[in-house]
Amino acid sequence: PGLFCNTKVHLGGIFLSFFGWVSSCVATFVPLWKNLNLDLNEMEIWTMGLWQVCVMQEEGIMECKSYESFLALPLDLRVSRILMFLSNGSGLLGFLISSCGLDCCKAWEEKTALKKQLTLCGGVIFGISGIMTLIPVSWLAYNTVNEFWDETVPEIVPRWEFGEAMFLGWFAGFFLVIGGLLIICSACLKGTEMPTMPLAACREPTQVQDPLALRHWSQHSHPKNADLVI
Repeated sequence: PGLFCNTKVHLGGIFLSFFGWVSSCVATFVPLWKNLNLDLNEMEIWTMGLWQVCVMQEEGIMECKSYESFLALPLDLRVSRILMFLSNGSGLLGFLISSCGLDCCKAWEEKTALKKQLTLCGGVIFGISGIMTLIPVSWLAYNTVNEFWDETVPEIVPRWEFGEAMFLGWFAGFFLVIGGLLIICSACLKGTEMPTMPLAACREPTQVQDPLALRHWSQHSHPKNADLVI
């Protein structure tokens, strides 16, 4: 039962982390980090991502333009690109390592200590990947809030607001961190499991006794019927 519970915790952590990793990859490339609605022209909706700016018209036509220079971008966008790339790469690495540490994995089946280390390493990598996802999303959200409530900017100037990709990035980061913690817990549970001995090892070996010693024991164990012993 302990081994089965440990496997379920490990699989649950991998599932949450994998879902968070996929969500982080989607949030990295979609141009939906910020939204801008123009009061003068409500037929256009502007959206901004880490790679391009898009405008959607009322007819449903979307036109996007990529950023021309990486070095010309603001500091938060440059750092966000790098961190999201590192998060996606480390999330994939954590998935591969933690999958090798599963008890049902045939690779290194007899090396339990190595599989425990792989499980622990995969959980830590998932946690780091989640933190690297939460940092750029929270940083851009903080800057967006400051720009939205900036009193030095006239009220007639349109303000950027949170996009769907920001919320997706937050969910992705939390899923990665929670999944990594579950995988780390499963690695700690492996160290507390009692080793199971085979049934044959629990049985006492049959000892071959001397016939004279057996006769002597029979006489002393049945003193009332000593005359019946041949």
